[in-house]
This record gives sequence, structure tokens and C-alpha cells, in this order.
Amino acid sequence: MKSLKEIKLFMLDMDGTIYHEDELIPGALEFFGLLNERGIPYVFMTNNSSRSKADYVSKLNRLGIKAGVKNITSSADALIRYLRRQGEGRNIYLAGTESLRRELSGAGFRIMPEDYRGSDIDFAVLGFDTELTYGKIAGLCYYVSRGYPYVATNCDLKCPVREGKFIPDCGAIAGMISHAAGRMPVFVGKPDREMIDSVSAEWNIPNEYIACIGDKLYTDIAAAVNAGAVSVCVLTGEADREEISASEIKPDYCFGSIMNVYEEIR
Repeated sequence: MKSLKEIKLFMLDMDGTIYHEDELIPGALEFFGLLNERGIPYVFMTNNSSRSKADYVSKLNRLGIKAGVKNITSSADALIRYLRRQGEGRNIYLAGTESLRRELSGAGFRIMPEDYRGSDIDFAVLGFDTELTYGKIAGLCYYVSRGYPYVATNCDLKCPVREGKFIPDCGAIAGMISHAAGRMPVFVGKPDREMIDSVSAEWNIPNEYIACIGDKLYTDIAAAVNAGAVSVCVLTGEADREEISASEIKPDYCFGSIMNVYEEIR
């Protein structure tokens, strides 16, 4: 296991790790300021498919964090790579946000109308849909219950918001769908190692010199473990010390917040 001072690239979750909604967690600006000062690159890895990469860049810049599209890898990217590997199919029934719809359309996929019920779809797709309607739920159930290939962006059960509260994430929505349609999807985001491997290849930095910082054991930390990267858990989101103690998934490092990570590498 590498010391955090040996790390050549940091990958960070966002929700619950560096901010809650539109409020930065104390220490975030200091942390990224230090990395920029030392020329250490960073990439944000998010399972949250409700926003596009351009949306995330805009939000991060607005919050005072220097970032471009190159600094973002998301479950939407992982979804597009997965769908392309499946073959030539391009017709999707989507339960997802307008941002995810644009990402998929921009990648060459055809998104069917919400009220569409036909045989010529290739994939039923579920994202973290903060614009979810009953019509989308019914449409997704129609295809899932009929055995169509079914894929979801991420398995997260809850998304952290302010004041230690949470809202249902994609995994929770998938659980609801499974009660009606009898199937769970293939999940393509974290904890799969693909996002880390793709960043390692793009930046030409071995996985063991990459540190992944996040707030969830079963996604952020598990992805780092699966990829052979250094895992860092912060306690400003979902995980707490009791959960870590009881879990088989153990982070290499655990800190109260991103401020403590900053203090560790300063």
C-alpha cells in the first residue's frame, strides 16, 4: 500500500465526499489547491448519472474547483462503453434524466418515447433519475418483465444530501422495479474497476499510484479494492466507523473528511 504522499493521481467521488448538494465540505478547496500547486492530477469519478459531464464541470467551477471534461469519469461513460461492447443495438428505453438522455443520444443511441411500447428496442436502461415519473416506471417494467436486456448505471441505494440526509439513488429505484418486474439489472458503475482502469490508461499512471477517495464502502472503496488502487474512505457521506468495522470491505485509509486528507498530504 502506497503512502498518500506517493500518490500520482487522485480519483474522487463527489456527492458526500467533496460536497453536499451545492455546499462544499470544509477542506475541499484547500485539498484541490494543494494538488494544483504540486501538479498532481485529479479525476472525479461519479456514479451519479443524473447530470452530464458538462453539468459537473460547470458546478465544480462554480464552487471554485478547477476542472474540465477530462477531469470527469462517470457511470454514464461506463454505460456507453458497456452498451457498445454488446453489439450493434442502438434503441433504448430509458428511465433517466434529460442530461443522461443527451449523453446517450450524443453517443449515437436512439431514445424511445416514454409512452413507447414496441418490440424494436435493444436495451432497457435505468439511471439515477431525479426526474422519475410513473410513466417511466411503467414503461421500464413493461420491457424488464418481458426479458429485454436490462442495464443500470449504478447500484447506489442512497445519495447523500445536506444535514446528513439521503434521497433514493439508482439501486433503490432498481429494487422497486424488481418487485414489479421480477428482475434486477446489470450494474455498470462502481464497484466495477473499469472507471479506474480507463483513467489509469488515459493518464498513463499505474493503479497502485492512484488513490480513490469516497464515502461508500460498496461502491467507491470496493472499486478501488477491485482495481488494486489505494482506497480512502471519508465519513461525510454514507459510511460510518461502525459500518466499516462490520464490513468485509476495508479501506486502506479512513478520515473524518476531505480536510483530514488535505492535512495528511500537506
